[in-house]
Formats: sequence, C-alpha cells, structure tokens
Amino acid sequence: MTSIRRAAAAAALTLVLPWPMVAAPPSLAAAPVSAMPAPVGFTAELPRPTGPYAVGRDPLHLVDRHRQDPWVPSAGARQLMVSMYYPARPGSGVPASYMTPDEARLFLERKAPGSGLPPEALAGVRTWSRADARPAHGRFPLVLLSPGFTFPRALFSSVAEDLASRGYVVALIDHTYETPGVTFPDGQTLPCAICDRPPTGGMAAVAESRAKDTSFVIDQLTSTHSPWSRAHLVDRRRIGMAGHSIGGDAAAVTMAADRRVRAGVNMDGTFQVPVPAAGLHGRPFLLFGAQADESPGMDHSWDDAWTSLDGWKRRLTVAGAEHGTFSDLPLLSQAVGRPGPPGAIAPLRGLAITRTYLGDFFDLQLKGEPEPLLDGPSPDEPEVAVQLP
Repeated sequence: MTSIRRAAAAAALTLVLPWPMVAAPPSLAAAPVSAMPAPVGFTAELPRPTGPYAVGRDPLHLVDRHRQDPWVPSAGARQLMVSMYYPARPGSGVPASYMTPDEARLFLERKAPGSGLPPEALAGVRTWSRADARPAHGRFPLVLLSPGFTFPRALFSSVAEDLASRGYVVALIDHTYETPGVTFPDGQTLPCAICDRPPTGGMAAVAESRAKDTSFVIDQLTSTHSPWSRAHLVDRRRIGMAGHSIGGDAAAVTMAADRRVRAGVNMDGTFQVPVPAAGLHGRPFLLFGAQADESPGMDHSWDDAWTSLDGWKRRLTVAGAEHGTFSDLPLLSQAVGRPGPPGAIAPLRGLAITRTYLGDFFDLQLKGEPEPLLDGPSPDEPEVAVQLP
C-alpha cells in the first residue's frame, strides 16, 4: 500500500492496514458484527516453520541508560522489548503466546474498534515457538527484525519463527511508543505516543531512531555481560537485519552507521532516509516489495536506492502483494472472515514467499550457501519478479 508510506512521508500518520482497517475501519469494524463469525469461534494458527530446528523464544527487556527516550523524554531512559527466537531442542519448553492481552486490547482498540473480538482470542493465536525451550548446540547468525510503523512485533512472528527454525537467532524488536502497546516485565503496557501525530523530523526521524535502537540491541547481545542468558548462541561475525516499511528504511540507516550488520532487507518500505550516494560499503542489500508499489518507476526512493547500492543487490516484487503481505496481518484478517481485496495474494502464499526469500537471502549472505532462487525468475515462484544488477 503505497498510501501508507506516502501518508507517513507527509506526516499524516493514520495507518492504513490490509485487514484493511482505517478510519471507519473497512474490515473488522466495517462489517456488521452480526455478519462476522462469533468471537468465541475465532481460531488462528501461524504456518509451521520450514526449517529443521524447533523454535525457542525468550522475552528480553533492555534499557539504554545512555539515551533518553526520543518520543517521551519524561519517560527517561529508552526501553525496548525484544522477542528472542533461537534454534531449540525438540520437546522442551511450553507454548509461547502470540502477544499479551493488554497488547491485543490496545491493538484491537486502535485497528478494529467494535469488532467484538476479545483480546484474549488475539493473544491466543497459536504459535510454533516454545518459551523456556532448551537451546540447540552451536552458534548461529543473528538477524534483527524491525516491524512497520504501528505494527506490533507479534505481527512478524511467522517470519521470526521460520528464520529460527532454519538456524538463526532472531531479535524481533518492538520500538516503544511506535506501536499500539508494548508490555514490560513489570506489567505496565505503554501505548503509542506518536501514532496520531508526526514526530519532529517526520518519518526520517523514526528510521534514524530505530537505527539507534538496533545498534543498542546488537551491543547488548554481543556484550561479554549480555542481559540475555543465551547470548552464547550468537555468532558475532554474522549479523543481518530486515525490516518492514519504515523498519526496512531503518535497516539501511543501521547499515550505513553500523558496519557490524553485514546484510540487509527492506520489505516494502519507502526510503525516508536515502541510501548514501557512496552506498553501504559493498555490503549486500535486498529490496523486497509489492509489485504494485515497488516495481521500477513506482517508488522513486527505490529507484534511487537501487542506483546507490554498491554491493550484491536484488529487487524482488511480488504480484498480488499488499503492504501487509510480509506480516501475519492478512492471515489474521482471513481468520475473522474478512478476505483480502480481489486479486490479492492468499495470506499463506504471501507468507511462504516472504519466508522463502528472506531465508534464502540470509543463507547466502550470512552462511555462504548457494541460493540460485535469487539469481532470476523461478517457475516455483511465478509471482516474484527479479531485477538483477
């Protein structure tokens, strides 16, 4: 949805979601409650991860005492909640929840008012990750994930679980005050502070703030005194980042400032901060978006980025994809009986394409495994157009 990013650039921060939910929201809330499935009948399950590993998940609370919160200075030090996914041993741990009930409540209040869906139902979406699971043996590349603006980190659970199942440690970051709600270990859930008004500096300031968040997370995960008890799983020499929408812009901003990040992906996000004219010091970058938004000539920031990128690069566009295709959002919409618009790619198919190409990209760039799928069109992925250098 190009309109999301254009609105963000204009500092009109009303989010258009592909449930789709806007103003009146034309999905869950637009449909009469009587025409929707009874909330008690709501069930949703994320697609099974494709890799050989079971998946563990830990919550990680981080506090950057050297940085004041950029959006709510009175809150003091910048705090983040991160979901840490990792390869685990089968049969260990207990099922992990999708999100907390308070996070679900605030999400539904903002994106689906009047839907009648209990927060507990959304919080209870079935995941494949296990809390307190015993980790697999070995060290694994680290991939950081930054969600789209006002998208809670939970909406990228399918992507995170699949990467972990393929042998990655994944840090899925909630950027505090940029999402409907983030629950912290003390039980407090902080609401969005900038969803309804543009921050000073516009969305470029959001991308730059997220780059600082991400570098801080890397600091914490690679420190000899890391607050994450399983930090020994992280291979510090192999770090990548992917982001959706403004998070994709943040991936490039992070790479420009932090050379520890060896490879990056922008999923359907306009570059509010241009890629430096000198490039990213030869490091690989993947442009991965909806065909209607990001084909050559559709988004000039992508055209400019393509010219500036100085390392391995590909531009992939997916026919029938929407802005939310790269997340769990269309799958949840389908679960409440609200199909996508005519011609939209099926939610499970969209997630399968997203997970396949992300996994192959990081397998190539962080593990050195040949991935011919990235070298041109594939009959197995007919929806995906591939632009080569």
